[in-house]
Amino acid sequence: MYRHCFFDDYSEGAHPRVLAQLAADTLAQEPGYGNDAPSQRAAALLRIATGSPGAAVHFVSGGTQANLIALASVLRPHESVVAAASAHIHVHETGAVEATGHKINLVAGADGKLAPDAVRAVVAQHADEHMVRPRVVFVSQPTELGTLYSAAELEALSEACRELGLYLYLDGARLASALASPACDLALPRLAALVDMFYLGGTKNGALFGEAIVITNPALQPDFRYHLKQRGALLAKGRALGTQFVALLEDDLYLELARHANAMAARLATGLRAAGVRFLGDPVTNLVFPILSDATIARLREAYGFHVWGRVDDAHSAIRLVASWATTPAAVDAFLDDFAASTAAG
Repeated sequence: MYRHCFFDDYSEGAHPRVLAQLAADTLAQEPGYGNDAPSQRAAALLRIATGSPGAAVHFVSGGTQANLIALASVLRPHESVVAAASAHIHVHETGAVEATGHKINLVAGADGKLAPDAVRAVVAQHADEHMVRPRVVFVSQPTELGTLYSAAELEALSEACRELGLYLYLDGARLASALASPACDLALPRLAALVDMFYLGGTKNGALFGEAIVITNPALQPDFRYHLKQRGALLAKGRALGTQFVALLEDDLYLELARHANAMAARLATGLRAAGVRFLGDPVTNLVFPILSDATIARLREAYGFHVWGRVDDAHSAIRLVASWATTPAAVDAFLDDFAASTAAG
């Protein structure tokens, strides 16, 4: 049994206020399939938060489901998605997008981000009907490597997409952590205006499960519920999703939880940095990627759960530590103490 798990930010169940909201509403009779009052309330709160009064809002159970339905709803059979090689849809979704019949055009990049010139190059390479036609650009905020798009970077990417006739879609599984980061200069209303569709993640920020898909481009809104139903995402008890987002979005709980997760990650990073540890990238959200010796990793894995992210050299690997809304300072300090002991042991 691990002393503490840093595998992810959804190992705990749900924040007590989310559970309390579910319990309070449980005996009220509501229409099904997202037509319930809590879901309508949550959608209204999201339109206010995003500054997008005309946005369509739909709730689904998880991130992979959100990505494959959103992307498949946009693409014609011969069209493709442009994404970074480290993108979640390529690495960690079991080919869900490809299973819908759509190719992913991959772009290499050390920081997990896409640049406008890289997108232009992909479009230029696919010039006729003998190849797929790129139609959607996929990004995430933060990226799989914990990096953030600045406002200027996303604005440039959005401008390139409009110039090239592409849609811009953003995976927001950990968007709360990005928005709450002191390193982020991109507020939610501005982000919503720059993309055509995105989702706001609940599963990784205090919900039992659930993501909110926000479609800001009116051209992509019609018939979306048909796509949800066909892929098993239109829940009869849609209230279970909407109610959770009401709890998260009222009284700033959504960002409050993300700020805590970020603070715990910063505590981890500060302690490791003080011990001379290097990182794959500067930790700015709730994801920390320290580079440790293989011997130290082996000792730490006896007591802590975490993912080994990748080999750096013959004797060192990067690991991923994820802090959640429920991570305690005591858990962080225990890890740092055991890290110090493991390095002292040689």
